[in-house]
Amino acid sequence: MNKILVTGGAGFLGSHLCDRLIAQGDDVLCVDNFFTGDKRNVAHLLGHPHFELMRHDVTFPLYVEVDRIFNLACPASPVHYQFDPVQTTKTSVHGAINMLGLAKRVRGRILQASTSEVYGDPEVHPQPEGYWGRVNPIGIRSCYDEGKRCAETLFFDYYRQHQLDIKVVRIFNTYGPRMHPNDGRVVSNFIVQALKGEDLTIYGDGSQTRSFCYVDDLIEAMLRMMDTETGFTGPVNIGNPGEFSMLELAEKVLKLVGGPSRLVFKPLPSDDPKQRQPDIDLARERLGGWEPRVGLEDGLKETIAYFRTMFAV
Repeated sequence: MNKILVTGGAGFLGSHLCDRLIAQGDDVLCVDNFFTGDKRNVAHLLGHPHFELMRHDVTFPLYVEVDRIFNLACPASPVHYQFDPVQTTKTSVHGAINMLGLAKRVRGRILQASTSEVYGDPEVHPQPEGYWGRVNPIGIRSCYDEGKRCAETLFFDYYRQHQLDIKVVRIFNTYGPRMHPNDGRVVSNFIVQALKGEDLTIYGDGSQTRSFCYVDDLIEAMLRMMDTETGFTGPVNIGNPGEFSMLELAEKVLKLVGGPSRLVFKPLPSDDPKQRQPDIDLARERLGGWEPRVGLEDGLKETIAYFRTMFAV
């Protein structure tokens, strides 16, 4: 039985990861400061003998004994990470330093949940891991984009300087049950607006694209990455390469939810990427033939069903 620390473990992705780790027989310490995480996401695990929940902010050191660390702590949607941009940067950078220091002390393996945002508004499409990105270092999204880029730098410097056993994944847009209803992400925005009978807000002309990965597929890839051989560090893109415009996504949500909602258009936010699609050839090669299995429509049905229970619609 591995003792595993999951930072950000009460969040959207973290809670699903905790579920999988418990199901496979691990001992899990879930750490969260509950800025965007929610105790309800892990409430069903609280009575489990191999699950422990701790309130803690990763910008402060943590002294625990674990074998492996999944570092997921950081607000991941613009609404939340722009609320306190200085704290967002500290979470990525100080959080990485503290978790790397812990991994160094216990000689444990540590995985960093990085992001496709390290590519910025890309000039290369789709984005392979070898692309260095096109990121504005002083924009309103920089606290997250540059914070995650710096965290990757720290991970690889600990690997080179201290021979730490690191893994880095770059997560592309992911959706599913337990998304925060007010996180400002396009999938949750469209679903919540449609369920409330409100108009669906599209920024720009709706031609910008994203690739949407269902949460179960993402967690499977993350677990496989953690189990790869020592010395394979990544970074590895994790996401679904199926590419959809915002208009296509909105139309799918309207079709599945129904109701009177229409589409309304507003100006595109600053530094919002026009395209986002992962090149997942490396993941296919190194993660045991991993491939996203859940199509967008099936995943949306599960996500809509979750939000229906939240809003009792």
